[in-house]
Amino acid sequence: MSKAKGNKKGDASNERTIENRKARYDYTILDTLETGIVLKGSEVKSVRAGIVSLAEGYVRVEATPPASPTSRAAAASRATAAGGETPSRRRKSSRWDGPALWLHSVNIGEYGPAGPTGSAGQHAPTRTRKLLAHKREIMKLAREVQQKGVTLVPLKIYFKNGKAKLLVGLAKGKTAVDKRHSIAKRESDRDIARAMSKRM
Repeated sequence: MSKAKGNKKGDASNERTIENRKARYDYTILDTLETGIVLKGSEVKSVRAGIVSLAEGYVRVEATPPASPTSRAAAASRATAAGGETPSRRRKSSRWDGPALWLHSVNIGEYGPAGPTGSAGQHAPTRTRKLLAHKREIMKLAREVQQKGVTLVPLKIYFKNGKAKLLVGLAKGKTAVDKRHSIAKRESDRDIARAMSKRM
């Protein structure tokens, strides 16, 4: 289950950090990558309020081909009818950008003041969201996940310098034996901490 907590008192930003504790239990984390995340305004408000569940989420490296010519033409006619710029004026290159990181099944709850469900100001809670990372980092992760049993999981969502960040973990699934060892270690660490606090 995800856990939301405030930062320490000395931190002026006082932003929430939402952690995916289930991922640390189910997987061994081999490496991590801090990425940006593309959010709508109502999603930013919900994340700040801590209305997020990362437990069901996963990350995939997927191709992002350009829009088909018919959808580009439809978008251009809509923009022209509305008196706006056409996509060709805004974006000179229509080349394929290559693979990108996408966040799936993370539930960012609706933000009440943004309007009722389905309204223009409200977001879909489990929509797929694009993650921002350098191309070389994405390619490295794409190579790593080709190994058997290796996957990408969201570990933590937080704000840094006013921008939402997601910590992505390169993870390998734990066996039942590994999970038992993790539980035993956690309990022994807790007992040691309890004994030390009694001594002081």
